[in-house]
Amino acid sequence: MPPRKTASAKQKPAARATKKNSAPRSTPSRAVQLDAAAQLDGFLDKFTPEVAAQARTALRKMRARLPGAIELVYDNFNALAIGFGPTDRASDAIFSIALFPRWVSLFFLLNGARLRDPGACLEGGGKLARHIKLKDLALLDSPAVQELIAQALELSENKIDPSQPRRLIIKSISPKQRPRRPASK
Repeated sequence: MPPRKTASAKQKPAARATKKNSAPRSTPSRAVQLDAAAQLDGFLDKFTPEVAAQARTALRKMRARLPGAIELVYDNFNALAIGFGPTDRASDAIFSIALFPRWVSLFFLLNGARLRDPGACLEGGGKLARHIKLKDLALLDSPAVQELIAQALELSENKIDPSQPRRLIIKSISPKQRPRRPASK
């Protein structure tokens, strides 16, 4: 029979970092931000010039509307998605701009199903998210969509702090991806 371990011999599990006891994250350096921006430009350039231009305009408009939002980039199998939220956690993202081979969509991620939509702009039937295909980028500036954005911000538990600097974080790049441009006919 092996000898019994005493209390002093037992190993203590490593302390886990929690929100309460973790050190605050430092703001990424300008060089890191430039690298992330260059990487995002490369991801956008995989799409047709029309889709890439629509996405750049949509990103510019969302950045102006959401100062202080942290942008999370996911170059996934199906689409390129750029989320906007108050933290660097994907589960806190309130919106995303998603690029597909033929269009760009604005997603309302957390409370899309709870939004009042008298203009019937929203598409989708999931439990949480809804989206709008941005066939015309003027739609982003329309009162109906601006009201949906305002509602989503109001319903969000974690608020975006407009005083924090904008951060762009590349979260994942899928090694396998569907073609980013439509198949030629």
